Amino acid sequence: MTTPQQFQSSDRRIDLDWVRILAFGLLIFYHVGMLYVSWGFHIKSVHRLTWLEPVMLFLNPWRLSLLFLVSGVATRFMLGKSSLASLAGARSARLLIPLVFGMLVIVPPQAYLQIVESLGYPAGFFDFYTRHYFAFGAQFCPKPCIVLPTWNHLWFVVYLWIYTMALIGVLALWPAGTDRLGRKLADMLAGPRLLIVPCLLYAAWRLVLFPAFPSTHALFGDWYNHADHATAFLIGFLLAKQEGIWRDVERQRWLALLAAAACFFAFILVRAGLFTPSPALKWAAASAYGCYQWLAIAAVLGFARRSFTADGPARRYLTDAIFPYYIVHQTAIIVIAHQLHGSGLSAGIEASIVIVGTALTCVATYEIVRRVAWVRPLFGLRAAPRTLRRVEQQPA
Repeated sequence: MTTPQQFQSSDRRIDLDWVRILAFGLLIFYHVGMLYVSWGFHIKSVHRLTWLEPVMLFLNPWRLSLLFLVSGVATRFMLGKSSLASLAGARSARLLIPLVFGMLVIVPPQAYLQIVESLGYPAGFFDFYTRHYFAFGAQFCPKPCIVLPTWNHLWFVVYLWIYTMALIGVLALWPAGTDRLGRKLADMLAGPRLLIVPCLLYAAWRLVLFPAFPSTHALFGDWYNHADHATAFLIGFLLAKQEGIWRDVERQRWLALLAAAACFFAFILVRAGLFTPSPALKWAAASAYGCYQWLAIAAVLGFARRSFTADGPARRYLTDAIFPYYIVHQTAIIVIAHQLHGSGLSAGIEASIVIVGTALTCVATYEIVRRVAWVRPLFGLRAAPRTLRRVEQQPA
């Protein structure tokens, strides 16, 4: 049954606002976790937590694709209120200004501390920034071989802008494509096909593209990630206003959850090395991974639509705050973790300090940024708060 609050506004999905907030919020914990696992990251803690890797693998396949899907939905609602040219201008301002500012100001400390910890770089940050950061090429090779300047975690902003501009270009040539393709896709995914068809598509990307194009986030040549994330973005865009599909997502949430759990369990069993390696086993693991991606997304969307319907000051505050949080969080993590090196703290205490310190940095940054009109666009905020705009637009 559809909750009465769910479609209270034609251009506001409260459940998806909460999904976006929680998905971005997970980044703080996920990137803190990257300090403690065996996977590559900009810096590392002296501690290794082997039990953490399965937990992070639980999140890794679907968390970013979910964000791209929600961004696709948001883009569809924005298009309903503006022209293609206005949408292109608004999205460019919202994404490219923070990207350039982030690459010039926010990200450089990450690259600097990476080479300090990897190579023992003896000079200070100013020397690194002026001599190396604007090299426009690979530096400090072969290890760690960083291409500078870099966008690091802001790759998401780059990809989202590219997908949005590509979509606007298609719609400029085919204005009726949105509604027509949306209806056809909704018909294609009706009933049980909602869980099956996208599952097969994501499995195909994992089987065909991932072996040849592993994840780089370098934009060019990153074809597996483009297929994965652009698919999610288009699904969100085309299905944004197909309310029947969203009712199906809610109805099938438990089935999606159980199927996702089964696929994840199968993938983990293979990854744990419990079976003799073979091409067939690799195929099965890749298929399980791809299916898990979509089934987990469907489960999250279904349960969110069912439960995340409450609106209030917290939702409104965090909807604006979460993007500035995203911009600064990884730099905060790396700077704080670097300062704790050699402290002798246990992994638990160290991680707690990094998490709390990062959260406080995010909150403090947003509270300062939102009060300074000329700084707001640098962090993806409108030049003036919505409340102020409403007051200014009221007749005298």
